[in-house]
Amino acid sequence: MQKILIIEDEPELVKVLRSYLESSEYEVITSFRGDTGLQTWENTRPDLVLLDLNLPGMNGLDVAKAIQKKADTPIIMVTARVEETDRLIGLEIGADDYITKPYSPREVVARVRAVLRRAGKTPSPQEIINISNLNIDLNGHSVTRDDEEIDLTPTEFKILTTLAEAPGRVFSRMQLLESVQDGPVFEGYERTIDAHIKNLRSKVEVDPKDPKYIETVFGVGYKFSKEN
Repeated sequence: MQKILIIEDEPELVKVLRSYLESSEYEVITSFRGDTGLQTWENTRPDLVLLDLNLPGMNGLDVAKAIQKKADTPIIMVTARVEETDRLIGLEIGADDYITKPYSPREVVARVRAVLRRAGKTPSPQEIINISNLNIDLNGHSVTRDDEEIDLTPTEFKILTTLAEAPGRVFSRMQLLESVQDGPVFEGYERTIDAHIKNLRSKVEVDPKDPKYIETVFGVGYKFSKEN
């Protein structure tokens, strides 16, 4: 699990970012001051730093300079200041990206993924998932069971791969909905996932009424079984 350090002095913002990043399978460490944030970086050596520009104790630019003197840890600068000089200074000292507030937490997660990928810190994803007699080809976008091809819609395939890539992990309906939609996700629409799961089970399960792959976690959502 990749480690993200958030150095940000707004507790509510940190809480939201932590939730989104942890839902995306990142380990999150936080600090609310620049000086203690730098010490946390020294002690933990995270894979990426989300660094606010205006911090108590030590400003973000000085923190970034100190980090860059010692390592090539990717840094995404986060700030409410939008002056072009701030942006240029941040990038010149080695920041890999720059985000201005207000922003969408999902945009931050997307930027984190992109920066880690560019830095070569993102592990190569599995190309084939084999679970019991089910075979999922991620690159070929195909699914077979007992060597018989199963015809899935793009949405069904995305839901299946989201679950199968993390067997045993419980996904809420909203998390699954976010995994299949590029645009905004609205509360109230997450129940559409139930219909997709029903259709998916009818195709991949030997007995949809007694599912072995996609399990319901009552009151929470769904998970892919570890035991098949």
